[in-house]
Amino acid sequence: MSDTLTLASQRALAEGGAAERGDADAAYGFAPAIITVLSPLGPQAEAIRALRTHVMAQHINLGRRALAVCGPSAGVGCSFVAANLAVSLSQIGVKTLLIDGDLRRPALDMLIRPPRASSGLAQCLQSPDEPFGAHIDADVLPHLSVMYAGQATANPQELLAGDRFRSLMKFCLREFDATIVDTPPANTSTDARRISGVAGYSLIVTARNKTFVRDVRTLAGQLKADRAVVIGTVMNQA
Repeated sequence: MSDTLTLASQRALAEGGAAERGDADAAYGFAPAIITVLSPLGPQAEAIRALRTHVMAQHINLGRRALAVCGPSAGVGCSFVAANLAVSLSQIGVKTLLIDGDLRRPALDMLIRPPRASSGLAQCLQSPDEPFGAHIDADVLPHLSVMYAGQATANPQELLAGDRFRSLMKFCLREFDATIVDTPPANTSTDARRISGVAGYSLIVTARNKTFVRDVRTLAGQLKADRAVVIGTVMNQA
């Protein structure tokens, strides 16, 4: 595995605050954890930009357009990393799609709050005759689009294992320079492994003083067995 990058932990999933910024994104509320929008000059945002540099050099510049963000357990900060990485890529002009792939306990709608209830991944995978773009919020920020998880579903594994999800990822590879997919904890379901296998590449997120090395090794081995390449790890500080 490649270098481990360390980021400061964020607890904004539990916070109720949101902020609105300028005309370009006035319709969307941003929780404090979206540091790349709300605190772009701080050290945490700089750490995200270091991660962006790594992803650009080791992934996107090599023609690899999709990346699943995975964690071995809950609470390590996958949604924080996925959202801020996607925003930071869009800030340098990379046409980016952020997907909430957690159909069990979605979190992106608490970080980047849509102005109204949005259709999302669940509806997209259950609607084979509808265009993929109908379920994407375009222009959330310049160069950034978001596909939320949408309504809760009782059969996420079946939806993610279907041909419709594979077709969606092919669409994303054609239409976007980068597609970042947030995934549920790997120790609660196989959803993250399925998403990574289709995306082809994964980034593992860990938490200092919380994640065991053996769990990271186990997850990395499982992803490799599912033919996903792990491009690196990110550690959140406790």
